[in-house]
This record gives sequence, C-alpha cells and structure tokens, in this order.
Amino acid sequence: MLKVGVLGAGHLGKIHLRLLNESKKYELIGFYDADAIIGQKVAAEFGYTYFDNINKLIDAVDVVDIVTPTLSHYECAKKAIEKGKHIFIEKPITHTLEEAEELIALAKRQGVKGQVGHVERFNPAFTSVKNAIKEPMFIETHRLAEFNPRGTDVPVVLDLMIHDIDAILSVVDSEVEKINASGVSVISNSPDIANARIEFKNGCVANLTASRISLKSMRKSRFFQKDAYISVDFLEKKVEVVKMKEAPENPGDFDMVLQNAEGVKKQIYFENPEVADNNAILDELETFADAIAQQTTPVVSLEQGTNALRVALQIIESF
Repeated sequence: MLKVGVLGAGHLGKIHLRLLNESKKYELIGFYDADAIIGQKVAAEFGYTYFDNINKLIDAVDVVDIVTPTLSHYECAKKAIEKGKHIFIEKPITHTLEEAEELIALAKRQGVKGQVGHVERFNPAFTSVKNAIKEPMFIETHRLAEFNPRGTDVPVVLDLMIHDIDAILSVVDSEVEKINASGVSVISNSPDIANARIEFKNGCVANLTASRISLKSMRKSRFFQKDAYISVDFLEKKVEVVKMKEAPENPGDFDMVLQNAEGVKKQIYFENPEVADNNAILDELETFADAIAQQTTPVVSLEQGTNALRVALQIIESF
C-alpha cells in the first residue's frame, strides 16, 4: 500500500480523504490544511490525522494528493516533487502554463509520477464508448450548472469547460489550429457563461458551451464521425450510439434504411454499451496507484493536464 497525504480539507478534499481512507491501495497517513481551525475541525469530526506542518506531512508519505485552491497548486506540487513524492493534483493543474511546464520538467528530473484530476475521464458513460470514438469530425458539448458561489474565483472555462476540453483532446488526434470564443460575466467578476469553437488541423471542429448560471444542470457531449453518432450524458451516465452500415438487399419490415441523393442506401442501427456503475473519483485515485506500482503512464498525465490548461487559457485570451 502506498502511503498518501492530502493537502486541502475543503469540500472536495474531504471527499478525497474519505475515499483514500476506504481504498485498499492506499494507507491514509493524514492531511494538511492552511487553516488550522478547519484542519482541527475535520480531524475531530472524521478522525483523520491533522498535520499542522505541510513539510512534515510530505515527508511522511509516498503520494501527495493536492486538493487546494488552484493558486496554491504549483507551490504545493513543487514542495512534494522536490522531496521525491508522486503527486495527484486537482484540475486545473496550475494557475499558469509556465507553472505547469515547470512541474513537468521537475517531475522528470526527480523521477516521480503525476496525475491531474480530470474526473470526467473516469465517468462510466464516457469510458464505455471512448474506444468507439474514432476520428470525430464534429463535436458539440454543453456543460451547464446552477449557480454556486464555490468556484467563481476563476472563469467558467477553468471551472467547468476544462472538463470537456480534456475529454475532447483525449479523442481528437490532432493539434489545435484555431480558437474563437466569447464569454460573459453575469454575476461574477469573471465570465459565467462561455462558448468556444476549436478547429483542429485535421479538420475536426468542436463547439463547446459552459454556463454556471443555468436553471438546470446538463453535461452532454455529442460526437459525429463517419457512419456514427455518439452521445454521452455525463450527468445521467447514459450513452446513445447510432451507427450506419450498408443496407441489406432485402431489408426487414423494421429495418431503418435511408437513401441519399446518389441512391446509396444505408441502414441505421443502435448499440447500447453497458455503463457500469462506479465512483469516478476513487477510480482516478486508484488508477494512479496502479500507474506508480506498474511503472506505467497515468491515465491523465501532467502533460495532458497541461494541454487542457493551454487550450483553456487560449479560449480565455480570445474573449
């Protein structure tokens, strides 16, 4: 078992603490929070060991789980990596691209592994169809949430849209060529609703919308590719796969057949991939333990987390 310590005991930090405490792949040593009052309260309520010194906690573990505000990600990660510790770091990886790139270089020098907490990569709806998404040419995503003051210290692109950016980059095997975007600040000082159009060098186009001032929640992505349409509902954990194939010469009474202007006939059929129930946060933490044990690349590497941040910042710059 890997000894692990958590930095940050806020809303998400407490979830990580509970799951790591339950995991059979980690031994939870304790946690640190810059606010001693919060730290002592969490320790008293849940029984986790509170460290009042960040360096003492880092020294006591093999893996440091960083669930602090984004502005402190870099300093926390740097301390851990310099001490030779593996790091799991919540998204976005850092506040700036320069900080992220420095962490990548530092981790390589120290020979440690890092994973970024892009939890939607572990959503069972997405994982059930990810291998079926091949060379998509048009992607449309909607990530809408009701207003919550937590997270409004950053633009909605870094708060919500970055989930979809990361998912898209994981299935589109091409470099970004052009980005056009717009954002509007409605309640917060930073944009609360944003739309971005990303054009890739291979011709794929992705249209992303994110809002944190909606009346209802929605987290849907649609992938269009040759002979297939794939819809992923991240919120309801449902998928819809519609495919086309050459129509049979003698279609059955219930076969759905379309004919185009050139007279080519295609049959429409549906696939229903099994969507297994899971805890995505536990899965991402435990796959990181596997990557460390097996000396493999983490599912969401520091480089991939940095690529998602790079595109997110380009979107913000184009507002």
